[in-house]
Amino acid sequence: MTILLPDAAWRHRPGLDGLLDALGAAQGQARFVGGAVRDGLLGLAVNDLDIATTLDPHDVVDRLKAAGIKAVPTGIDHGTITAVLSGWPVEITTLRRDVSTDGRRATIAYTDDWREDAARRDFTINALYADPLSREVTDFFGGVADLEARRLRFIGDAEARIAEDHLRILRYFRFLARYGGDVVDHDAYAACRAAANSLMALSRERIADELIKLLAVAAPLRALRLMVDGGILRAVLPEVDMAGIDRVETLMAREAASGTSPSALRRLAALLPPDPATVEQISARLKLSNKARKRLVLAVEPGRADEASRALAYRVGPESAIDRLLLDVDRPLSALGSLDGWTPPTLPISGGALIARGLPPGPDVAKALQEVQKIWVEENFPDATRVGLIADQTVSKFQRARQ
Repeated sequence: MTILLPDAAWRHRPGLDGLLDALGAAQGQARFVGGAVRDGLLGLAVNDLDIATTLDPHDVVDRLKAAGIKAVPTGIDHGTITAVLSGWPVEITTLRRDVSTDGRRATIAYTDDWREDAARRDFTINALYADPLSREVTDFFGGVADLEARRLRFIGDAEARIAEDHLRILRYFRFLARYGGDVVDHDAYAACRAAANSLMALSRERIADELIKLLAVAAPLRALRLMVDGGILRAVLPEVDMAGIDRVETLMAREAASGTSPSALRRLAALLPPDPATVEQISARLKLSNKARKRLVLAVEPGRADEASRALAYRVGPESAIDRLLLDVDRPLSALGSLDGWTPPTLPISGGALIARGLPPGPDVAKALQEVQKIWVEENFPDATRVGLIADQTVSKFQRARQ
């Protein structure tokens, strides 16, 4: 039976038809592949677009330039060129076959055999191709049936696929969380468990990237529990346990109940032990950005139960305040209400204004300004008139102390 890729808005993005013409789609030299086909068949939004082609990557560059399309050689040594169409990227990759693999990287050779290219991919649902013009789907390994059954399978032997690229262990659980159904493929899960220690050979950046992508999925809990049960993360993140997954579950319920947009980093903060020093160590091990590290540490730092939401947001920033309020199960979700659309204001007075009120220049100016700010925050950020009165009182206090 012929399967057709449903028409959708992404297929009519500006410049796409011109790109397909340049790549010889009418001559059978280019097809949509991977996520666009998979998600297109499921009726999901397609964000990232990949095209597979029989053309040599240097030929791709020449054709794009001749068509006036910007070509970026993002991975030309591995056969990948990125075309930029009206500001959005399309990855174009020449059909490949693996010559050798070591679990972290592969030596490849180009081919014109579509099945050979499909055979080197990870899961059956990712090895689907679609003719851009006829929309006919090519399925070598039963990926369409697996999509319909919500079944995630490796192509061929699961152990062999994982041996080619150890990252496929983590990708398995991410795709399981998004596309898998109630039944887990026994061979795939067993292969992931058997090879879990091989994750130690991967860079921590790749591990962090996959973990954050998993936490960004709408329903990651089942996959996370399977990972902990199977000891998948034990070699690289031994701190992750069922208590962490329970915290993620609680956080997700609070996100949903409060109407707060989910955050993968916030969920990571819940997954890790609620100790700032430990979170800092893990963040460094995962080589997260300084911004991400700071956010994770702030999220798990102990707070004051009596600190007002806006005072907290003024001190740590609105984003971290929302993280803290959601993670702290002792804080009612109503505490988030005062932060909706609120931007921390700037203290409407300076040290110069205190000097003008009679406070001598020197270290007392900074101390007095800090006290003014403290009172201003405690009083929920009153206007400049009230701040002026606070400043008068503070200056008088400091003047009396100097007498």
